[in-house]
Amino acid sequence: MTQQQTWSQRFESALHPAIARFNASINFDIELIEYDITGSQAHAKMLAHTGIISLEEGKKLVSGLEQVRQEYRQGNFHPGIDAEDVHFAVERRLTEIIGDVGKKLHTARSRNDQVGTDTRLYLREQIQQIRQQLRDFQAVLLDIAEQNIETLIPGYTHLQRAQPLSLAHHLLAYFQMTQRDWERLGDVLRRVNISPLGCGALAGTTFPIDRHYSAQLLNFDAVYENSLDGVSDRDFAIEFLAASSLIMVHLSRLSEEVIFWASEEFRFVILKDSCATGSSIMPQKKNPDVPELVRGKTGRVFGHLQALLVMMKGLPLAYNKDLQEDKEALFDSVNTVKACLEAMTILLREGLEFRTQRLAEAVCEDFSNATDVADYLAAKGVPFREAYNLVGKVVKTCIASQKLLKDLTVEEWKQLHTAFEADIYAAISPRQVVAARNSYGGTGFSQISTALSHARSHMTTEI
Repeated sequence: MTQQQTWSQRFESALHPAIARFNASINFDIELIEYDITGSQAHAKMLAHTGIISLEEGKKLVSGLEQVRQEYRQGNFHPGIDAEDVHFAVERRLTEIIGDVGKKLHTARSRNDQVGTDTRLYLREQIQQIRQQLRDFQAVLLDIAEQNIETLIPGYTHLQRAQPLSLAHHLLAYFQMTQRDWERLGDVLRRVNISPLGCGALAGTTFPIDRHYSAQLLNFDAVYENSLDGVSDRDFAIEFLAASSLIMVHLSRLSEEVIFWASEEFRFVILKDSCATGSSIMPQKKNPDVPELVRGKTGRVFGHLQALLVMMKGLPLAYNKDLQEDKEALFDSVNTVKACLEAMTILLREGLEFRTQRLAEAVCEDFSNATDVADYLAAKGVPFREAYNLVGKVVKTCIASQKLLKDLTVEEWKQLHTAFEADIYAAISPRQVVAARNSYGGTGFSQISTALSHARSHMTTEI
């Protein structure tokens, strides 16, 4: 580390080396370097546009910043802890390249509004990328659903067999969850895309800047109306982490189901070698590491959300150094969500196969058609609650005699109630149980076809 310099003539000595390391953020906020350069170029153009600096000086600043960008991309710019943060690192290198004109870049700007601008530019881009990943994930869900409209799978409540479902219906539930995620990120994006540039340290500036001009250059939709709010607001970051947490909730729920489905007890899916690992000691094992890791990484994103909430709850206006802690939480959450979406998309697309024969057997080996017996009687005029109680007794009797409802003879059905006819067998067959649930949003096959069409129409919505 090079020798620490004093901040200004206000200070007589440099920071203690350990405090300098503690204070520095360059090790992680280097992630913002290209966004910092882009924001600084817009600021330089605005300074020239308003006559605060000359047009020639503005051009020199913009071209010098572009050189810093290229040096970084080529691996020739490696700022260290002595730079403290990415903002000072860029400005210092710019001054080395173009001379004293570089010292004019920070006119009418504070690092407080600068870091806020950089973070929003970063998050705006990341949200757009995550939304595209959500679309890719949804596309795989739809592809599998379309291939399995008439594939049946046991449905569960309380993790107990409840009623059979179309596998497509099950997968479309996750499509709807991720559609809300996609829309939610769009809502967050509207509040991310507001410019704090020009708010200064907290009170604005005495220079005749044009905040709307620089915002337009950076494709922001609006500017902060209050300079105090502009430099201290992290609501947008918390909203993003909340939206990210819900994405992870949905991925984790699906992961949990895949883990169950791949177990020997369920045997609903086969994990392919490309997305499974083995045991170091048990050669027969094939482990569902992808969904397990997604389930585990969910807690990381939850933790980052909690950390930012706690960080913000006691901060007085305006900027406080605590806000430096938002970067690592955001960066790690972005990387985690993107990695999990990619892994789960690959897993669904090429890493597992549904065992349709096993699924067909599974929906025939329980009492999940009991409600349909009650519905059968209700359709023939028997009060539903009376039918419900009757069927409960039938199930109890069947369990005692180790029979399923389909195993009862017509005579046994008629002994239970005179309304039963031979058509009871068709009514309680798993395929008919699913097909009959044709209420809007239900698992009936015709409803699923409609739902798939609606889902496909969502996919054409602009990001």
